[in-house]
Amino acid sequence: MLLARHAQSHFNLHFGRHRRDPGIVDPPLTKAGRRQAEELAGALAGQSVSRLIVSPYHRTLETAEIVNRRLKLPISVERLVGERAFFHCDIGTSRRALERRWPDHDFGDLEEIWWLPLEETEASLTARSQAFRTKMREGEDWGGALVITHWGFIRALTGLEVGNCQVVSCNPLDSHPEVPSMGPLIPAVQTP
Repeated sequence: MLLARHAQSHFNLHFGRHRRDPGIVDPPLTKAGRRQAEELAGALAGQSVSRLIVSPYHRTLETAEIVNRRLKLPISVERLVGERAFFHCDIGTSRRALERRWPDHDFGDLEEIWWLPLEETEASLTARSQAFRTKMREGEDWGGALVITHWGFIRALTGLEVGNCQVVSCNPLDSHPEVPSMGPLIPAVQTP
Protein backbone atom coordinates (compact mmCIF):
# COMPACT_ATOMS: atom_id res chain seq x y z
CA MET A 1 0.00 0.00 0.00
CA LEU A 2 1.01 3.60 -0.40
CA LEU A 3 1.02 6.18 2.38
CA ALA A 4 0.78 9.88 1.52
CA ARG A 5 1.05 12.74 3.96
CA HIS A 6 -1.65 15.38 3.47
CA ALA A 7 -0.90 18.61 1.63
CA GLN A 8 0.17 21.78 3.45
CA SER A 9 -2.41 23.04 5.95
CA HIS A 10 -2.67 26.45 7.58
CA PHE A 11 -1.24 24.86 10.74
CA ASN A 12 1.83 23.63 8.82
CA LEU A 13 2.36 27.10 7.35
CA HIS A 14 2.25 28.92 10.69
CA PHE A 15 4.00 26.26 12.75
CA GLY A 16 6.78 26.06 10.17
CA ARG A 17 7.47 29.78 10.59
CA HIS A 18 7.33 30.11 14.37
CA ARG A 19 7.55 26.56 15.81
CA ARG A 20 4.57 27.37 18.06
CA ASP A 21 1.06 25.96 17.97
CA PRO A 22 -1.01 28.67 16.27
CA GLY A 23 -4.22 27.33 17.85
CA ILE A 24 -5.96 26.41 14.57
CA VAL A 25 -8.50 23.61 15.06
CA ASP A 26 -8.81 21.09 12.19
CA PRO A 27 -7.22 23.44 9.62
CA PRO A 28 -7.97 23.45 5.90
CA LEU A 29 -5.32 23.41 3.18
CA THR A 30 -3.49 26.51 2.03
CA LYS A 31 -3.42 27.54 -1.64
CA ALA A 32 0.04 25.97 -1.85
CA GLY A 33 -1.40 22.83 -0.26
CA ARG A 34 -4.14 22.61 -2.88
CA ARG A 35 -1.46 22.86 -5.60
CA GLN A 36 0.54 20.13 -3.85
CA ALA A 37 -2.53 17.87 -3.84
CA GLU A 38 -3.05 18.48 -7.56
CA GLU A 39 0.59 17.53 -8.20
CA LEU A 40 0.13 14.44 -6.06
CA ALA A 41 -2.89 13.45 -8.15
CA GLY A 42 -0.79 13.73 -11.31
CA ALA A 43 1.99 11.63 -9.80
CA LEU A 44 -0.48 8.94 -8.72
CA ALA A 45 -2.33 8.77 -12.06
CA GLY A 46 -0.01 6.04 -13.35
CA GLN A 47 0.02 4.00 -10.13
CA SER A 48 -2.21 0.99 -9.52
CA VAL A 49 -4.30 2.60 -6.79
CA SER A 50 -7.74 1.03 -6.36
CA ARG A 51 -9.08 2.80 -3.26
CA LEU A 52 -8.43 5.67 -0.88
CA ILE A 53 -8.33 5.40 2.89
CA VAL A 54 -8.37 8.77 4.57
CA SER A 55 -7.97 10.21 8.06
CA PRO A 56 -11.07 12.16 9.23
CA TYR A 57 -9.28 15.52 9.47
CA HIS A 58 -10.08 18.36 7.04
CA ARG A 59 -6.53 18.49 5.71
CA THR A 60 -6.57 14.82 4.70
CA LEU A 61 -10.14 14.86 3.41
CA GLU A 62 -9.40 17.96 1.33
CA THR A 63 -6.22 16.37 -0.04
CA ALA A 64 -8.19 13.23 -0.93
CA GLU A 65 -10.93 15.29 -2.57
CA ILE A 66 -8.40 16.98 -4.88
CA VAL A 67 -6.55 13.73 -5.63
CA ASN A 68 -9.81 11.95 -6.33
CA ARG A 69 -10.94 14.42 -8.97
CA ARG A 70 -8.40 12.63 -11.13
CA LEU A 71 -8.41 9.09 -9.72
CA LYS A 72 -12.18 8.69 -9.13
CA LEU A 73 -11.93 5.96 -6.49
CA PRO A 74 -14.02 4.91 -3.50
CA ILE A 75 -13.04 6.78 -0.33
CA SER A 76 -13.35 5.31 3.12
CA VAL A 77 -12.62 7.28 6.27
CA GLU A 78 -10.52 5.56 8.93
CA ARG A 79 -9.93 7.05 12.39
CA LEU A 80 -6.97 4.75 13.06
CA VAL A 81 -4.82 6.69 10.55
CA GLY A 82 -5.37 10.04 12.28
CA GLU A 83 -2.51 12.21 13.51
CA ARG A 84 -0.94 11.86 16.93
CA ALA A 85 -3.20 14.07 19.01
CA PHE A 86 -0.94 16.78 20.35
CA PHE A 87 -1.63 20.22 18.83
CA HIS A 88 -4.83 22.21 18.36
CA CYS A 89 -4.89 21.09 14.71
CA ASP A 90 -5.50 17.56 16.03
CA ILE A 91 -8.88 18.51 17.46
CA GLY A 92 -11.30 17.24 14.85
CA THR A 93 -14.69 18.13 13.44
CA SER A 94 -17.85 16.21 14.35
CA ARG A 95 -18.92 13.34 12.14
CA ARG A 96 -22.19 15.12 11.35
CA ALA A 97 -20.36 18.20 10.05
CA LEU A 98 -17.94 16.05 8.04
CA GLU A 99 -20.84 14.13 6.45
CA ARG A 100 -22.48 17.41 5.44
CA ARG A 101 -19.24 18.59 3.81
CA TRP A 102 -18.35 15.22 2.17
CA PRO A 103 -21.69 13.39 1.69
CA ASP A 104 -20.27 10.83 -0.75
CA HIS A 105 -17.60 9.47 1.60
CA ASP A 106 -17.98 6.28 3.61
CA PHE A 107 -17.56 7.29 7.26
CA GLY A 108 -18.13 3.71 8.42
CA ASP A 109 -18.38 3.43 12.21
CA LEU A 110 -16.79 6.81 12.94
CA GLU A 111 -18.18 8.21 16.18
CA GLU A 112 -19.66 11.72 16.40
CA ILE A 113 -16.68 12.88 18.52
CA TRP A 114 -13.93 10.66 17.13
CA TRP A 115 -10.63 12.42 17.89
CA LEU A 116 -8.44 11.59 20.84
CA PRO A 117 -7.66 13.93 23.73
CA LEU A 118 -4.58 16.07 23.18
CA GLU A 119 -1.19 14.80 24.25
CA GLU A 120 -1.69 11.24 23.04
CA THR A 121 1.20 9.09 24.16
CA GLU A 122 3.68 7.48 21.79
CA ALA A 123 2.49 4.11 23.12
CA SER A 124 -1.08 4.92 22.06
CA LEU A 125 0.06 6.04 18.61
CA THR A 126 2.16 2.90 18.22
CA ALA A 127 -0.83 0.75 19.23
CA ARG A 128 -3.03 2.52 16.65
CA SER A 129 -0.45 2.02 13.91
CA GLN A 130 -0.20 -1.66 14.82
CA ALA A 131 -4.00 -2.02 14.81
CA PHE A 132 -4.11 -0.48 11.35
CA ARG A 133 -1.27 -2.72 10.13
CA THR A 134 -3.23 -5.76 11.38
CA LYS A 135 -6.48 -4.53 9.83
CA MET A 136 -4.79 -4.06 6.45
CA ARG A 137 -2.95 -7.38 6.67
CA GLU A 138 -6.25 -9.19 7.32
CA GLY A 139 -8.16 -7.30 4.61
CA GLU A 140 -8.22 -7.71 0.89
CA ASP A 141 -6.52 -5.53 -1.71
CA TRP A 142 -4.22 -3.67 0.65
CA GLY A 143 -1.74 -3.51 -2.22
CA GLY A 144 -4.01 -1.12 -4.11
CA ALA A 145 -4.71 1.16 -1.17
CA LEU A 146 -3.56 4.77 -0.94
CA VAL A 147 -3.73 5.99 2.65
CA ILE A 148 -3.83 9.78 3.03
CA THR A 149 -2.64 10.42 6.55
CA HIS A 150 -0.21 12.42 8.71
CA TRP A 151 3.46 12.88 9.60
CA GLY A 152 3.21 11.27 13.04
CA PHE A 153 1.18 8.29 11.86
CA ILE A 154 3.50 7.56 8.93
CA ARG A 155 6.47 7.82 11.27
CA ALA A 156 4.86 5.40 13.73
CA LEU A 157 3.98 2.94 10.96
CA THR A 158 7.23 3.07 8.96
CA GLY A 159 9.88 4.94 10.95
CA LEU A 160 10.08 7.54 8.15
CA GLU A 161 9.64 11.31 8.45
CA VAL A 162 7.94 12.71 5.35
CA GLY A 163 7.04 16.11 3.93
CA ASN A 164 3.63 17.29 2.77
CA CYS A 165 2.32 15.13 -0.11
CA GLN A 166 5.32 12.82 0.03
CA VAL A 167 4.41 9.21 -0.75
CA VAL A 168 6.04 6.10 0.73
CA SER A 169 5.36 2.42 0.29
CA CYS A 170 4.37 0.25 3.24
CA ASN A 171 3.86 -3.49 3.35
CA PRO A 172 1.60 -4.40 6.30
CA LEU A 173 3.11 -7.90 6.26
CA ASP A 174 6.45 -6.45 7.37
CA SER A 175 7.15 -6.25 11.06
CA HIS A 176 6.72 -2.98 12.88
CA PRO A 177 9.89 -0.85 12.65
CA GLU A 178 11.84 0.30 15.64
CA VAL A 179 10.86 3.95 15.78
CA PRO A 180 13.14 6.20 17.82
CA SER A 181 11.44 8.21 20.53
CA MET A 182 10.08 11.53 19.35
CA GLY A 183 11.44 13.10 22.50
CA PRO A 184 9.73 16.04 24.13
CA LEU A 185 7.20 17.79 21.93
CA ILE A 186 6.22 21.42 22.06
CA PRO A 187 3.22 21.76 24.41
CA ALA A 188 -0.18 22.05 22.73
CA VAL A 189 -1.00 25.26 24.58
CA GLN A 190 1.62 27.98 24.57
CA THR A 191 1.49 30.91 26.93
CA PRO A 192 3.01 34.27 26.01
